[in-house]
Amino acid sequence: MSEDARVFDPEALVVALDRFGGSEPERRTVARQAADLADSGRYRRDSGRALTPDLIVDELADAPDGSPADRWNWWIGVLAVAYGGYEGFAVRRYPGAADDA
Repeated sequence: MSEDARVFDPEALVVALDRFGGSEPERRTVARQAADLADSGRYRRDSGRALTPDLIVDELADAPDGSPADRWNWWIGVLAVAYGGYEGFAVRRYPGAADDA
């Protein structure tokens, strides 16, 4: 388990993501992906920074627009371009999404 995984609080992120709208299932899905990223230790290795809910919200605030999943995927795309290998952390589906059948 990475150091970030021990201190990362997914519930705090779910609450903080409320500022970007979206449904609770969408916010929880983003928080799960963020927890997986923290567990991997990849972000800290690549950037030298701890992955925290506050950092994530700051990064997502830079996204052009959109829901929490849209913003998360935008940031994951930025990380994929900068460092490579982040595509697996993107949100592809979440309960209640328009294309969720």
